[in-house]
Amino acid sequence: MNILVIEDEPTSRKLATLVLSSSGHKVVDAQSAEAAIEAVCRSQPEMILLDLALPGMDGLALARQLKGESKTRHIPIVAVTSYPERFPREEAFRAGCDAYIVKPIDTRALADQVEAIAGKGQSTK
Repeated sequence: MNILVIEDEPTSRKLATLVLSSSGHKVVDAQSAEAAIEAVCRSQPEMILLDLALPGMDGLALARQLKGESKTRHIPIVAVTSYPERFPREEAFRAGCDAYIVKPIDTRALADQVEAIAGKGQSTK
C-alpha cells in the first residue's frame, strides 16, 4: 500500500516510515500540511497517517481540506496525536479522519493497525 506519513517531528516521521516500509508498504513523507498537499498530488497515497499537531495548518484543517475535495476524499486518514486533550477523537472524526491513534505509537502494532483500517475502516486507539 502507498502511505503518506505527515509528521513534523523528524524522529517520529522516521520511525513510522521505517516500520511501515519494513512491512512492505511504499512510504512517502511530508513534514507540514503544505508539503503534504503537494505530496498527495504527486504520490496519490492509498492511506494517510496524519499528525494533528503540525506547524502552520494543523492536521484537522488538512483533513477537512482533503475530505472536502473530490480527488482526495476517498483516501483514509489515520489521525495521530500526542495531545488527545487538544485534539479529541470526536473532533478528528468530525474533521473526516477515519481512525485515531494516540502516541506513542506501538511500533509492533502499527502495520497491523494500518492493515485493519485499510481492510475494514475500523478506528484504532
